[in-house]
Amino acid sequence: MPAVANVVEQLLNGVTLGMVYVLLAAGLSIIFGVMDVINFSHGELFALGAYFALTLVDPLGATIGFPVALVLAPLAVGVVGAAIERFTVRPLYGRNPLYHILLTFGLVLIINDVIRFTWGQQQQQLAVPAALSQPVGAFGVRVALYNLFMIAVAAVLAAGTWLALNRTRYGMIVRAGSQDREMVRNVGIDIDRYYTLVFGFGAALAAVGGIVLGGAQNVNPNMGGSVIIPAFIIVVLGGLGSFRGAVFGGLLVGIIQTMTRTYLPVFEGLTIFLLMIAVLLVKPQGLFGNPEWGGGGEEDGELLVGAYGGVFTAGTRRRLGVLAVAALAVFPVVATVTDNGFYVTLANTMFVWALFALSLDFVMGSAGLVSLGHAMFFGVGAYTGALALLHLAPSFLVALVAAVLVPAGLAWVVGSLSIRVSGVYFAMITLAFAELLYSAVFKFEFTGGSDGLLGFDALLGLGGVGPRLSEIELTVAGLTVGSSVVFYYVALALSVGTLLVARRFMTAPFGSVLQSIGESDERAAFVGYDVTGYKRRAFVISGAIAGLAGGLLAVNPDTFVVSPDQTLHWINSGEVIVMTLLGGMGTLFGPMLGAGVFIGAEDVLSSHTDQWRMIIGAVFVVFVLFVPRGLVSIPALVARRFNAEGGDPPLGVDEEVNADD
Repeated sequence: MPAVANVVEQLLNGVTLGMVYVLLAAGLSIIFGVMDVINFSHGELFALGAYFALTLVDPLGATIGFPVALVLAPLAVGVVGAAIERFTVRPLYGRNPLYHILLTFGLVLIINDVIRFTWGQQQQQLAVPAALSQPVGAFGVRVALYNLFMIAVAAVLAAGTWLALNRTRYGMIVRAGSQDREMVRNVGIDIDRYYTLVFGFGAALAAVGGIVLGGAQNVNPNMGGSVIIPAFIIVVLGGLGSFRGAVFGGLLVGIIQTMTRTYLPVFEGLTIFLLMIAVLLVKPQGLFGNPEWGGGGEEDGELLVGAYGGVFTAGTRRRLGVLAVAALAVFPVVATVTDNGFYVTLANTMFVWALFALSLDFVMGSAGLVSLGHAMFFGVGAYTGALALLHLAPSFLVALVAAVLVPAGLAWVVGSLSIRVSGVYFAMITLAFAELLYSAVFKFEFTGGSDGLLGFDALLGLGGVGPRLSEIELTVAGLTVGSSVVFYYVALALSVGTLLVARRFMTAPFGSVLQSIGESDERAAFVGYDVTGYKRRAFVISGAIAGLAGGLLAVNPDTFVVSPDQTLHWINSGEVIVMTLLGGMGTLFGPMLGAGVFIGAEDVLSSHTDQWRMIIGAVFVVFVLFVPRGLVSIPALVARRFNAEGGDPPLGVDEEVNADD
């Protein structure tokens, strides 16, 4: 009987957690179902609700402050959400929905840093009324009264939300606008105002979830990041945009997480990702199908690549490229002479991320495949390189070859499965595979678990012959050349060589077909191309390049550990997307430039302020809104502005520059 009571208690705990997920996922699902917006900042709005509540409860006390906070904090977060929709999301309507992912990832950086700056980085306890802290029991089952309170609050809000959307005039207008926005406008209704209210309402629901969960556990700056992935799992399982699916999925995920944590800890963090992958492969629209309200009613816009509107001739660009490589080749000498060796180490990090960004652009900028799980190939490359050094041969060449081949094989498997779906669903399934791998790494002894791998060191040679890369120190023309400088030239050669190989692919017929597929799968298939085969091959090449970047990280003499959070965390996939868009998607060299600028800005800003993520996030949001073609498009924007003011056009202006230039 005690065993039965324990199972019932764990089920109740699962339902409690599930109802919190319902509040979080319901808002996320409504926003997508009505507006076609995938809101990555939803988790930060969840956390913001808990922190607003903390601000009210601390001075007022739990008895009065908690119920006040439960009303006022969601309203405040709703206002924040409405402002986000009005000033950042609304200008993107009509563009590809994937731009919303990019925009809201920038908002994640901003909101999270605002939280850290305002409330600090330490976890805090959100006090709840003493009456709710008492345990209650029946038939041998004991549960905290607060758990029942959480279930009741979530159930009431979920039922009220359903009634508001399906039984009120407000809900009727929202549903109509989701199916045909222009038609609603034509009858004299300001549908944009309703969309703002929908976004604010979804944010308020998330805030309530953050408050009630904060009262049960604690409030910390990472709580938003810890729930956003389960939230996406829920909306994918139930169906993107399906309110019923959000309720069902929230309860299912809450129960599965609680039961596996209690009875099958070895499967904790794995089961829900396997379930998400299975649902996406069998029924991409989710268990409850398409959104009840028509799926947003927006036309899919194109992904804006940075390969058009250049201001330099092809010859000028080639000369600039040669000058850039020459400058990079001279840079370590200058840094050594001026006693600024640190910048060589920083440049080595830039090369690693530049290759990683190039790998993503190979599929995203050409075939339009937005991978939210690209960190899996980067991480596997890093782990493979480190394991090869530890157990196979201590040669950097062996490590790099292994770091290319293993991720390429993984990319073939993942690509073969993922390419069956497209658009947002492709982004979600790659995220699921990456999170599955991230969770699995913690379970294996050979990966070092949460501590990662230590003690690897590369030889600059083969067969055990050659100096250790970390111990190299040469004197050339009176200058001391250390291991970082040697690695710098290795990384530079690999980066330039990989860029040239990737460009060769893009200038070949293979690249032309990929670009056709990126413009329209259907047209490419209609003229006889094997769309799936081309996408899979591009994905394999992309995975191999990402693996090379991870392998470079492992053999870098300044790398002392390869760990899951350093390489496989989903935030790395988000950051590399930021770099790709920042530099100029679809140009190959643009994302590499974006990676260098991002890493450089991170280093400079972090040395002057703890809020560097907020600044980078704000810059990225500006780029998504106003410079979506990236840094490489700025000369063209300046040239057009110059021409508009009546000046002479710059020398060598091209009307259109193709990606092979």
